[in-house]
Amino acid sequence: MKSRERFLACVRGEKTDRIPVFPLLMFLPAARFGITYKEFATNGRSMAAAQLFIQKRFELDAITSCSDAFRVSADLGAKMAYPEEKPPFAVEPIISSAADLNKLGRPDPKGKKGRMADRVLAVEEMVKGAGGEVAVLGWVDMPFTEACSICGITNFMIMINDEPALAHRLLSFLTKVVIDFSLAQVEAGADMIGCGDAAASLISPSMYREFALPYEKEVTTAIHNANCPVKLHICGNTTALLPDMVDSGADLFNVDHMVPLLKAKEVYGSQNKCYKGNLNPVADIMNASVTDCTEKARACMKIAEGTKYMLSAGCEIPAETKDEVLKAFCETPR
Repeated sequence: MKSRERFLACVRGEKTDRIPVFPLLMFLPAARFGITYKEFATNGRSMAAAQLFIQKRFELDAITSCSDAFRVSADLGAKMAYPEEKPPFAVEPIISSAADLNKLGRPDPKGKKGRMADRVLAVEEMVKGAGGEVAVLGWVDMPFTEACSICGITNFMIMINDEPALAHRLLSFLTKVVIDFSLAQVEAGADMIGCGDAAASLISPSMYREFALPYEKEVTTAIHNANCPVKLHICGNTTALLPDMVDSGADLFNVDHMVPLLKAKEVYGSQNKCYKGNLNPVADIMNASVTDCTEKARACMKIAEGTKYMLSAGCEIPAETKDEVLKAFCETPR
């Protein structure tokens, strides 16, 4: 099977020739391709070239346009910093009141300029370069995480407690923007849209159900209406959130190393959902020997037997990982 066929068949629950391999790689492709992370995160063509380069080197089944959580923030007018070897970030919050929210316009992710447009370009270039052989994922951050990005995490956590009505207004606005961004990447040819919501791991299940899940559902439904599947990626210990996360409607779920893989199997397997994970990217891959990494990967595959599963680390694999270890990891299902 071609990598793209294998990836999509696994998501659908169809028979595959082996378990797909889909690690999250950002700093590593930039480093191996010989560009700064600033270049990777700000030049869609460079990102695509780096991802395609690393896909061929390690024979991955899917690649993604993920780089940082501040694409929407930048296009909404945030003052940005672009370090050479760190992810871009907003220097200061742009929302602290209802008046600030009222001033925001709805940016066009398909315009010729802007950080959202640059990611759309990256997807187009990856799809073109992959030639239908490899699955290409677009990437957005869900409204809750976007709210934390444009308000500052602490400030938004205060808002959801002190001004919940304003928080919901902001989340509703951001949902429209995230949907626009998602659909632009679908139009660019993405096989799936990865949706990050890392900040949601910081809140309780009840708060997740009120402030994150309804908006995740809206985004997922809009992407599904465009005939494209969805991956939900929430880093951190989401063990308590797993039953609610399933209700988002996503088709593929990332499982961080802090979540027991057996528990994830119970939740996602019972709902016939596809999931991926969950090696510790530092202890089990970056700092591991070839033998130890292979054993950890085999252990995950053994636990996941009988369910829709892809081999992956729990989150991004660091650039400091040795090539021989990453290669062994990727070759384990083969």
